Amino acid sequence: MIFFASASANQNDLVEKEVLKAGGTDVRVSSGGVEFSADLETAYRFAMWTRCATRLLVLVYRTESLQSTDDLYERSLTLPWENWMNPQMTFAVTETVTDCRWIRNSHFAALRLKDAVVERMRQNFDGVRPDVDRENPDIVFHLHVNRNTVSWYVDFAGRDLPHRYYRTRQTDAVMSEYLAACILLRTQWAKDADTLLLDPFCGSGTICIEAALIATNTAPGLINPSRFAFFRLPIHKDEVWQKILDEAEDAQVEAKCRIVGFDIDRKAVEISKENARNAGFKDLIEFRQLDFTQITDEEIAALGTGTIVTDPPYGVRLSEYAIGKLWTAFGEIIFNRFGGWNVSVISPNPALLGCIGMKPDRTNILMNGGLECQLAHYYVFSNEERQAMLEKAKARREERLSAPLTPGAQMAANRLNKNLASIGKEMAKQGVTCYRLYDADMPEYSAAIDIYEGRWISLQEYAAPASIDPADASRRLEELVTATERVTGVDLENIFVKRREIQKGSKQYSRHSAPSDSHFFVVKENGHRFIVNFRDYLDTGIFLDHRPVRKMIEEMSSGKRFLNLFCYTATATVHAAAGGALSTVSVDASSTYLDWAARNMRLNGFDTMNHFYYREDCISWLRGNKDVFDLIFCDPPTWSNSKSRSSFDVQRDHGYLIRSCMKHLSSKGTLIFSTNFTRFKLYAELREEFEIEDITAQTIGADFARNSRIHTCYLIRHRTIAPKKVQGTHLVRKVVRKDNY
Repeated sequence: MIFFASASANQNDLVEKEVLKAGGTDVRVSSGGVEFSADLETAYRFAMWTRCATRLLVLVYRTESLQSTDDLYERSLTLPWENWMNPQMTFAVTETVTDCRWIRNSHFAALRLKDAVVERMRQNFDGVRPDVDRENPDIVFHLHVNRNTVSWYVDFAGRDLPHRYYRTRQTDAVMSEYLAACILLRTQWAKDADTLLLDPFCGSGTICIEAALIATNTAPGLINPSRFAFFRLPIHKDEVWQKILDEAEDAQVEAKCRIVGFDIDRKAVEISKENARNAGFKDLIEFRQLDFTQITDEEIAALGTGTIVTDPPYGVRLSEYAIGKLWTAFGEIIFNRFGGWNVSVISPNPALLGCIGMKPDRTNILMNGGLECQLAHYYVFSNEERQAMLEKAKARREERLSAPLTPGAQMAANRLNKNLASIGKEMAKQGVTCYRLYDADMPEYSAAIDIYEGRWISLQEYAAPASIDPADASRRLEELVTATERVTGVDLENIFVKRREIQKGSKQYSRHSAPSDSHFFVVKENGHRFIVNFRDYLDTGIFLDHRPVRKMIEEMSSGKRFLNLFCYTATATVHAAAGGALSTVSVDASSTYLDWAARNMRLNGFDTMNHFYYREDCISWLRGNKDVFDLIFCDPPTWSNSKSRSSFDVQRDHGYLIRSCMKHLSSKGTLIFSTNFTRFKLYAELREEFEIEDITAQTIGADFARNSRIHTCYLIRHRTIAPKKVQGTHLVRKVVRKDNY
């Protein structure tokens, strides 16, 4: 017979190993699972032992000749369904359809198969038909269509194959048993299951219980061997099944490892203990109520060394602000106090993995409840290993850095040293940890160098003119990178180099590569935390030149209704919320940046209902919205386009944009308008319409002082009538416009 074992995304290799171990032959791996040939004994063995497969189907028929759903019905009508069931049995039909031009609705295809099965049974049993039971059928038929290849299957093991039936209770956030097994088989612990395994956020205990199954060589099918669908199939043979059952029972061994689970929630610990008893591991797994962030050195010493495999909380029970703090604390604990341990952590949010503060040795991509997650694996070096590595790295680095610099690199290093002595000292005095160290100070080395937390460098090379020899440009960039490493002390692997050039059209919001967990980090500014990415996008997620503007916004926001247009990652909105803004509205056309904005807000504890986000073109939003604000920050791009309007050019169109903003500004409100267009000229008529104050000089930090055109910034307010003297008194100023324009 031909069988198909379906697998979750990216777990095909694990299922393939299980197929081969069970004795399957002619193995063929596809995107959805593994097809193989097997006799009944091999199929039983696979069903008994698989930890990772989600279904096991047996092939009834396959063809590539169908052209319509009518053909599907007619061919289904010719298949011997009566060999698999009788009219007293109930059945259900499931389906998967991919890239088939003649099937527009997969459910309709399943309905055609259901009709054919019913009609075939009527023909063979004097008009008597079986009933459909979608919830608890006696037998399940599966239709699989991939382009023109159509396969009909019978569900051999049943839809309960991935369930073990030891979980009678569970917490709110629960992991599938098969996924927990897949995770464990990806970890270092699977290679040495005699060592201790710890899950510090155990929840319902699934990871620990699946580890116990692996450690004792217990087949998952032994926990509830009566659950399989093949008992109701006519091909079932009791004596063959009994052989497999005896074989599995004889294969069990005594575990040589400790398995420990912690959870801060007492109820979760109780549930874990109950589930462990159901699985037969009451005495093997140690569950204990413990806040891992408060673990003591004595408790760590009592554990020894081993492997942490865990699925920490990521939003079900806690706010994102609390989640960020938890993940940061988790990272600090394992880095500082779990030397010699292997750690594997699953997360659907790369930014949370960034909070751990370590670069993973490797990662796996998997699906958890419909969420794409990354499983990150770390080895935490002990103090001795770390010291030895540091000494080796130091020796290699010293060897590299002791090499004589080229004249050009030495010239760049001299300038960087000078800047570090002046700018770096001033930034340290102000408590600023993210700042611009260099900005094309020398024409030969045309780049901007930003330093973040003293740990990362974003080096943005300005595109060289066509007159410059590409070889010379490449050499100068290499010299600048070498000088940067030598002067700042930031390791070469943490110097991220990008080319900055004019961005138009679809390039504006494109990313350089797929986001990776190792590219997201958290930095601090003015006491707030922000997510940054140094590699996947042109900008990192925070505009450093606007640091003084953001501080100003925080100081002006108390009790104000705040609007952030072209909000990017909402760093200004975070400052407004921190300053006590009554409400905030953030608008941006990019869903990527708007999601990033919401994460930044939640990371800083601002997740209440008075913070709103709108994914829309800002000019269109201004045109269609009637709300009034007390403080508006508008920092438009130099150029942009939109599906809903013509292109935007800040020099050409800023008059319309500012007037649109002012329609939403309260009578005593303030618009902060900023632009990075270096040749920007404010329209003179705007000064006649509004009170405008150029505050550019006040918003240029010491690190950007040598490039005073990095941005231009204005405070814009509604103009008031000048006071007039009347019999020795002054008239009260009168506002020209009203809020309800």
